[in-house]
Amino acid sequence: MKYEILPSFLAADLGTLAAELLRAEDSTADAIHLDIMDPHFVPNMSFGPSIVDFCRRTAPAFYRNVHLMMSRPDLYIEKFAEAGAQTIQVHIEADCDLHAQLRRIRSLGVKPALVLNPETPVEKILPYLNEADEVLVMTVHPGYGGQKFISSCLPKVTQIRNWRKDIDIMIDGGGNHETIPLAAAAGANQFVAGSYLFAKEDMKGAVEELRRLIQTAVS
Repeated sequence: MKYEILPSFLAADLGTLAAELLRAEDSTADAIHLDIMDPHFVPNMSFGPSIVDFCRRTAPAFYRNVHLMMSRPDLYIEKFAEAGAQTIQVHIEADCDLHAQLRRIRSLGVKPALVLNPETPVEKILPYLNEADEVLVMTVHPGYGGQKFISSCLPKVTQIRNWRKDIDIMIDGGGNHETIPLAAAAGANQFVAGSYLFAKEDMKGAVEELRRLIQTAVS
């Protein structure tokens, strides 16, 4: 199984976005994670399709993983695909036909993924699980970075891994040197870390240390 680390661009210094993106790419991280928020689904706002296009133009070889924290992601899927999203994650709690949207994402040449909020029962994803390439289990309540990791979400990771051995399982929220190994042991193989990584002067060293800790946790 491939284990991947994704810095969350939400935690980058907004005054030096190009440099921050290139620093994340140079860290040997596997992808940049882009949190797109509307003020209805979560109590915050963030980026739009233009930030995805910015990442494509600034670091074209750096994979772009796009998380749509939106009530109506179906209204924006084409825009994000056109901007350069390579994976699009949509919430199980969104107000749209998820079967149709997962198929639509795939038809655009983009990987479709599901997202599950902390309070949502894991069984809610079962009708859609075979249509997704990836499941993101939120380990904080979406909307803000820097929150404390919710360890009670980890059994969801293990259950999803039991249901589908081949699927990518990501965690996002409170990711650091203590919580990411716990998630790896539970069955996750993709790990978002925002505040933890962007706060490090030596991001590459932090990524390398996380890789070492993950391997120890799963060996």
